[in-house]
Amino acid sequence: MFTRDQRNILHLDLNTFFVSVERLREPKLNGKPVLIGADSDRGVVASCSYEARAFGVRSAMPMRMAKQLCPEAIILRGDSGAYMKKSDEVTEIIRANVPLFEKSSVDEFYVDLSGTDKFFGAWKLARELRQRIIKDSGLPNSFGLSVNKTVSKVATNEAKHGSGELQVERGTEKPFLAPMAIEAIPGVGDKTAHLLRSMGVARIRTMQELPIDLMQRLLGEHGPVLWRKANGIDDSPVIAWHERKSISTERTFAQDTIDVVKLRGMLTAMAESLAFQLRKGQKLTSCVAVKIRYADFNTHLRQQRIGYTACDHIILPIVQDLFRALYDRRQRIRLIGVRFSHLVGGGHQMDAFTDTEEAMSLYQAMDKIRKRFGDRTVMRAAGMGAHSIGRMDNPFDGQAPVLLANRRT
Repeated sequence: MFTRDQRNILHLDLNTFFVSVERLREPKLNGKPVLIGADSDRGVVASCSYEARAFGVRSAMPMRMAKQLCPEAIILRGDSGAYMKKSDEVTEIIRANVPLFEKSSVDEFYVDLSGTDKFFGAWKLARELRQRIIKDSGLPNSFGLSVNKTVSKVATNEAKHGSGELQVERGTEKPFLAPMAIEAIPGVGDKTAHLLRSMGVARIRTMQELPIDLMQRLLGEHGPVLWRKANGIDDSPVIAWHERKSISTERTFAQDTIDVVKLRGMLTAMAESLAFQLRKGQKLTSCVAVKIRYADFNTHLRQQRIGYTACDHIILPIVQDLFRALYDRRQRIRLIGVRFSHLVGGGHQMDAFTDTEEAMSLYQAMDKIRKRFGDRTVMRAAGMGAHSIGRMDNPFDGQAPVLLANRRT
C-alpha cells in the first residue's frame, strides 16, 4: 500500500475526441473549425475543435449560438457507433500496457503508476503510453502526472496548451493550483463558482486560505471536499475498470399475464427508472436487454448494442422493440426484466447528437424532482400503472465509480 506522497497517478484525456475520430475518417477536416451535434435551432454542441473554440464555442452550448460565433464551422451530425468503437480500441491499448486503470468516461482514463519509479519511471511510462495510443489509434491525447487524481486532471488541462505532457512534482501541488481560477477544480460548477466569486473567491489561492469549517458552512459536505482539492489533497483510489458492468431490474407477477398494455407500461416504467439511475450515477449504457420468463419457466433474453446514452427517448423505443421481437402471444408471462450493460462514466455527452435544449432541460428538471422526492414522483403516463417495480440487482449512486456486482472481493 502506497502512502499519499508515494503515489503516481496519471490522468489521460483524448483531445477533442469526437472531432479527432471524424478527422481520422476525413482528413480534409484537419485545421478547420468543426462542430459535432444536431444542426438545428434547439440542438446542442456535443464536441468542437480547437479552431472552433478560438471563436468562443464550447461543448454543451446551444448550436444556434455556436453558429453565430463561428459561421464558417463545419457541422457534423456525429456517429456514436464510431466513437464507441474508438473508445474501446484505446481502452484495449491501455489495458495491454498498464496493470491498473480506471475508465472515467468514454475519453478519459486514470492510471495508477505507483511503484514504477523503482523500475522504469512513471514519467517514462506515461510518455510511452501516450505515444503508443497516438501510433496505434491515431488519436491525439494529453496527460497529467502527479500524486493524485485531482491534480493530474488539472495538469492534463494545462498540458493541452503546451506539449500535451505535464508532471507536477511531489510537494508542489498547492503552489501549482494556487494561481488558477476556481473553476479549474473538478467539481466546481457554475452555481458554486458564482457563490464563491460573489464572496471574492476567484482564485484557488484564496480558497486555500479559507478555513475549512467556513467552506462547510457555505457548501455543506461538498465544501471540505473542494477545500481539500484546492489544497492538492485527494486520496481517492484508481478503481480497477471492468468492461462488463450492468444495472437491471425485474418484476415477477403474482399471476401470469398476457395483458400487453400492462406489460408495455411496466417495461416503460422499469427502463425509465434505470435511465434515471444512469444519469444520477453519471453513467452511460451501450447495451440494452429485455428478459421474459414464461409460465413454463422458459426464459428468453434479447439485447441490442447502441451508442452510449442515458436518455429515455433513445432507450425506451429500443426496449419496446426488443419486447415485440421476444413476445410469444400464445404464452402467459411470469416475469419481465430490463438490463443496461457495458456502462461507462460520462453524463449526457454522447446523447447530444439527438438531444435538444428542451429535452436536456426537461431531463434536468425531472431528475431534480426525483432526487428530492423519489424516482417514482415523475414518470411517463405509459408507466403510471406499474407499481412496485422491484429492486435493482446492481444499484449504484453518484459516488460509486463501479457497480457493486463488479467489485472484486
